[in-house]
Amino acid sequence: MPGYGCAAGVALLGLAGLLVQAEAVVTAGLSRFSLIGLPDAGLSEARDRVRAAVINSSITWPQAALTVSLAPASLRKQGSAFDLAIAMAVLRADGKVRPETSGEPVYFAELGLDGSVRPVRGVLPAALAALRAGYSAVCVAEANAREAAQVSGLRVFGVRTLRQAVAHANGEPVPDEPVSQADAVQTSHLALGARVSPVDPSGGGRSGFGASDVRAELDLADVLGQYEARLALEVSATGGHHLFFCGSPGSGKTMLAERLPGLLPPLDEEAALEVTAVHSLAGTLHPLEPLVTRPPFCAVHHSATAAALVGGGSSVLRPGAVSRAHRGVLFLDEAPEFGRAALDSLREPIESGEVVIARSCGIATFPARFLLVAAANPCPCGRSMSMVGVCTCSPRARSGYLGRISGPLLDRIDLRVDVSPVGPAELLAAAAGGQAGESTAQVAGRVRQARERASTRLADTPWQLNAQVPARYSRSNWPLDNEALEGAEKALQSGVLTARGLDRVVRVAWTLADLSGRDRPGRTEVDTALGFRLAALLPGNV
Repeated sequence: MPGYGCAAGVALLGLAGLLVQAEAVVTAGLSRFSLIGLPDAGLSEARDRVRAAVINSSITWPQAALTVSLAPASLRKQGSAFDLAIAMAVLRADGKVRPETSGEPVYFAELGLDGSVRPVRGVLPAALAALRAGYSAVCVAEANAREAAQVSGLRVFGVRTLRQAVAHANGEPVPDEPVSQADAVQTSHLALGARVSPVDPSGGGRSGFGASDVRAELDLADVLGQYEARLALEVSATGGHHLFFCGSPGSGKTMLAERLPGLLPPLDEEAALEVTAVHSLAGTLHPLEPLVTRPPFCAVHHSATAAALVGGGSSVLRPGAVSRAHRGVLFLDEAPEFGRAALDSLREPIESGEVVIARSCGIATFPARFLLVAAANPCPCGRSMSMVGVCTCSPRARSGYLGRISGPLLDRIDLRVDVSPVGPAELLAAAAGGQAGESTAQVAGRVRQARERASTRLADTPWQLNAQVPARYSRSNWPLDNEALEGAEKALQSGVLTARGLDRVVRVAWTLADLSGRDRPGRTEVDTALGFRLAALLPGNV
């Protein structure tokens, strides 16, 4: 049709992508540019960006009435990632680009006023959406090309300028274009930001991942003593059990938490794409390392709001800390200092493994299957377990401080550990070059073997980790003998353990059995799991 052109783009709602057709019509009349199809404020500004980019690319702008519609018109469109698709539709309608043919790519990039093509967030989920919609190619900014190339079965064209995109669409030789100064600054800023684990503007804290992250170099051998806490880390990594560390400042809670991702196995291909898509949408993906292959670590400041933890936004829905920690570790230091609403917002994603956010623009679902590690001082002053100083807090202040963590949230944490300060003998032995504890590699090897045992047992079930197995299924298929449950029975009779607590003790016992190579938990495993459940200094021990 003369005067008509179209190009495909992608609208993202969370990690879900929907193909959008940018349709352009050039008609006789006064020169104007109308953009319809429910664009938001940022997308409405595309009219000026696209016009300037076309003119500064030495391409004649149509001096006529121009209307661009983003279909489906009933779907709200957000952001600047439609710029390139709009530009290609306009140039196709004006005859500057040949009509759409089979094998035409989906366009997903922002345009600079100088005609440069700039990277955007969410390229990986957009590329996955294009593949699911039947497209075989995408055209993105050169800085996003490696990210889009992680989708197998999809041809990726990375371009630096609008001129290159036009030449490719016309089947002409693609001119070599220099990297613009603005793009070089933006790319280096993204690389630096991802390297130091960027801070989420909503207050979500830092998140890191991949081989470049400093935590990849942290070794469990650096932790002195803390044998019970080290065992808890091993159990958590093996069975997917959540952790709570309680101890005075300087006792090693943060050191322990930061070393947990190193004990987890690398992400498989499906999990790596899932995690990478989340970080792409969040803007925390390193441009030179486009695939996250190691479990992420997300540490959140206690000032974070509920929206920062679970995600949200009024117009553009972004993943929160629980989704950035998907398949990895979410660390909450100074947990009692978090707002009650923020902490309780974790209860649903802990149970369901996902976050559903409903806004006027639509409903977005983000994955959120993470290991929670919460840490707290034993009292407001933090000295009740310390070897230095005297605690000045009243008994009521101590119980009230840890009591800020609600019972329902604490009930979902299977491993509770009192972390005492390292003793003088261990410190002096380490200073004298004494033998260090087991390394991360040694412990990770045991975790891998134990997971293989659990995987064999759970092969015909929909679950992969012991923490995921429902209690009823476990009781029906793998019942424990009465001798193994003697300690748990006494705890039930004395009222310090509830039926729900017993089910969680049994799950941890199965993980301990997998670590010790036993076919079934015995008295030792059940009692050890019971000890983790009934840590002395923590409230709500049920």
